[in-house]
Amino acid sequence: MLTGLAWLGLEAKSLARAREFYEGTLSMTLRREREDELAFEAGESDLLIRRPTTTPRGGLHTHYALSIPANAYDDWWDRLADDHDLEEAEFGSSKSLYLDDPDGNCVELGQSAVDGPGVDGIFEVVLEVESLERAESLYAELGFETVDRGDRRPRVRMDGPVALELWEPHLGIADARGGVHVDLGFYATDPTAAATAIADRVDPLQRSGDSLESANDTLESLDGGNPETTVVRDPDGHHLTFVSSADA
Repeated sequence: MLTGLAWLGLEAKSLARAREFYEGTLSMTLRREREDELAFEAGESDLLIRRPTTTPRGGLHTHYALSIPANAYDDWWDRLADDHDLEEAEFGSSKSLYLDDPDGNCVELGQSAVDGPGVDGIFEVVLEVESLERAESLYAELGFETVDRGDRRPRVRMDGPVALELWEPHLGIADARGGVHVDLGFYATDPTAAATAIADRVDPLQRSGDSLESANDTLESLDGGNPETTVVRDPDGHHLTFVSSADA
């Protein structure tokens, strides 16, 4: 039903400071700049950084993971270690490093099977939820599959077009937290069908004019399409936008 992650939206107090971090520190390409929003290229997805001037606002204190080529990991560590309080975790044969952006989002750079150079995708997003059972059921309807459950912390990991970690409130690695009112855009073969599958559990929404224009800009910059767009808000306040694309 869902074929890819179109964007992850985060909130920032200062776009200038956010731009310095994402464009300067993480060397991400600025795809588009609007008065209250920056769009950075992350593989086939966009990382959107917004001022809180409209809805959806973008996520707060969101933990998410960016893909980097496995053989570039040591170079990233050396590059970032002097100016950032890094933490590291191993997951089987892969390693990830963690640092905070200027607005307190916990950014993970994880070894992945990507070509690069640099950041080449978003592979995980952590959402704070009130009820794991309720959230897991909702995202299962969208085609996500549960692959892991927390032993020490109340969490569920689901695989889909992006890995979703659903957390009841707690602190994770590097004091990461699950994001609140996160804005996620998904490519879908049929956006209306995706929204209909969870219609009894979500609120249908209309994006404001600026936000809808931004969503269309995102898709046009990716594939030149004129996307069909359906927007809902889940019970935990996360905005889910389903968009069609030429490749969906």
